[in-house]
Amino acid sequence: MSLTVDVRHRLGSLDLAAAFDSEGGITAVFGASGCGKTTLVNVIAGLIRPDHARITVGGTVLTDTTQGIELAPHRRRIGYVFQEARLFPHLTVEGNLAYGEWFTPRAERYAAKPQILDLLGIAPLLKRRPRDLSGGEKQRVAIGRALLASPRLLLMDEPLASLDQARKAEILPYIERLRDEVRIPIVYVSHSVAEVMRLASDVAVLAAGRLAAFGPAAEIAQRLDLIPDEERDEGGAIIDMAVAAHDEAFGLTRLSSSAGDIFVPGRIGPAGTPARVRIRARDVMLALEEPVKISALNILRGTVAEMSPAGPSSVNVRLDCGGAAVVARITRHSATALCLAPGTPAYAVVKAVSVSGPDAEAR
Repeated sequence: MSLTVDVRHRLGSLDLAAAFDSEGGITAVFGASGCGKTTLVNVIAGLIRPDHARITVGGTVLTDTTQGIELAPHRRRIGYVFQEARLFPHLTVEGNLAYGEWFTPRAERYAAKPQILDLLGIAPLLKRRPRDLSGGEKQRVAIGRALLASPRLLLMDEPLASLDQARKAEILPYIERLRDEVRIPIVYVSHSVAEVMRLASDVAVLAAGRLAAFGPAAEIAQRLDLIPDEERDEGGAIIDMAVAAHDEAFGLTRLSSSAGDIFVPGRIGPAGTPARVRIRARDVMLALEEPVKISALNILRGTVAEMSPAGPSSVNVRLDCGGAAVVARITRHSATALCLAPGTPAYAVVKAVSVSGPDAEAR
C-alpha cells in the first residue's frame, strides 16, 4: 500500500518542508534532534493542521489543503505508537488491546487478534496489568493495541528511545516481523543509525526541517555525509543476504549475497532465511591483494566505485562488490599508499564480530 507525503509547515523557528512517496514497508524518518521528525508524523496523524499538505494512504486522501480536505485524527485510521507505551494502568493487557479494537467498526476490521498476539508474543501477558510488565513488553502491547485498530498506516515515534539496550534487542525482532508480515505502511521515527539501517525499507533524512535525502535504505546508508556527527561512526553499508549454512562446531552462520559470503556469530534462522547485515565503514580494511593467514573471516572482492573526503585526514571509499556496496573509512595516507582511485580492484576485509545483523537464536 502506497504512502504519499507532501508537507510544508511553519512551527516556531522550524520551517518544515518534506515530500516523498513510499510503496510500503517501513519508511524511516531520520535526523538529529530538533530537525522536525515528530512534527512531520504529527501532521500525518492529523494532530497538527499544516499550512500546506497533501497526504494519501493507498489512494485515501487524509489531507489536501488545496481541496479543503482535513480528516479528523479519529477518522484517519492511523495507529500511533509513542516513545512511552501510554497503556491504561487500570486495565489489563487484554483490556488495553480491546480498547484498540473498539475504535474500528466490526465490518472494517482486518486485524485478527490471535495473529497479532502471536506476531508480538504477548498472549502470555493478557491477564497482567502494565505495572507488571517490562519496558519491552509494554511497547509490544502498545503496538498490538495500535494494530488491533486495523489501521491504514502505523506511526512509530522513537518507540525504543526509552528502553535500555537489552530491551531494545528484545523488541527489534518483533518490529522486523511487523515489516515483513503486516501489509500496511509504517512510518518509523528515529535518530539511531543502527535502528534505521536494520529496519527501514526507505529512509527520509531531515536536516533543519528540510528533506535532505530520500531513497532505499541501502543507498542512504552509504551517504555518510547525511549522518549527524554524534552517529557518524555508525555509518556504512547494508546488504540484504540469505542464510546459506551453519557452522555448528564454531557457532557461526554463513550468509550469501551477490557481494559474496559473510560469516556472523551465532545461529540465525534456517537456510534461506533473509538476513540484512550492516557493515560500518570504520570496521572495513582495504587490501589490493587477497589477504591470507589473517583472523578476519570476511573478505569481499570489489572495485573502487567512489571516493570522498571524510575530514582532514580520512576518506570514504565505496566499493562495488558484485552490485552491492561496501564502504570503508580509511586515512588519506592509506588511500595514497595504495594508489586508490575509481576502477581500482580491491578487497574489503571485515571481522565477523564487527558485522551487525539479525539477532542470533538462543543456543
